[in-house]
Amino acid sequence: MDFGNLGFVVAGLIVGFIVGMTGIGGGSLMTPILLWFGINPATAVGTDLLYAAITKSGGVLVHKKNDNIDWKITGWLTLGSVPAVLLTLWFLRSLDTDPQAMNSVIKQALGFVLLLTALAIFFKKQLLAFAQKHAGDHYKLSDSSLNMLTVVTGVILGTMVALTSIGAGALGTVALFILYPFLATKRLVGTEIAHAVPLTLVAGLGHASMGNMDWHLLGYLLIGSLPGIYIGSHLSGRISDEILRPCLAVMLIFIGSRLAF
Repeated sequence: MDFGNLGFVVAGLIVGFIVGMTGIGGGSLMTPILLWFGINPATAVGTDLLYAAITKSGGVLVHKKNDNIDWKITGWLTLGSVPAVLLTLWFLRSLDTDPQAMNSVIKQALGFVLLLTALAIFFKKQLLAFAQKHAGDHYKLSDSSLNMLTVVTGVILGTMVALTSIGAGALGTVALFILYPFLATKRLVGTEIAHAVPLTLVAGLGHASMGNMDWHLLGYLLIGSLPGIYIGSHLSGRISDEILRPCLAVMLIFIGSRLAF
């Protein structure tokens, strides 16, 4: 294994460790790291999407076993996200003859979604407190309105994920917390992961069909990330969330601003 490939294994290990400790940071860290390694944006996004689909599949099995998934919410999200992914991939395919234009669109979108993710991490507690405080009062939604908003949320997440590989984690979880403040946290997290797997799988396979995939790179990332997630999960809680989340958010703001502007 040469030095460059070893770097991808180490990158997978670090990102997996952070994801294991915090539950966030997968795509928002992995895709910028791949860009730093010189991987072109389209290939970085496509590879990271399948990486996410594989690593989150194990999480679905665990959450399903513990009955932590609301399949109805997952279905409404998927109803919006998968068509949005297909439309976004169609748009990117129209730019396929101009790789520079496609990479430029992906980089700029990546920057803005990273900034949104950082804000979601920074203000997560305030957003959750607001949702729980006002749950059930004058802005309480009917079932049909809630289902429609869930589909719209899926559309937004699907578009962001297909463009940047980011959004299904931190942003998806916060959106679900706001829409379903009375649902237990573990079920919201399980539902978000269950939705993320088909979302990232469809988007990843779509990018792979366009040639935006490096299978060897994917293998090296998995070699590092799987033990990283295992170790990070066992150390979760050893470092205060009040320290980890702001540090991660500041890093994402720095990276996002560089890419967006």
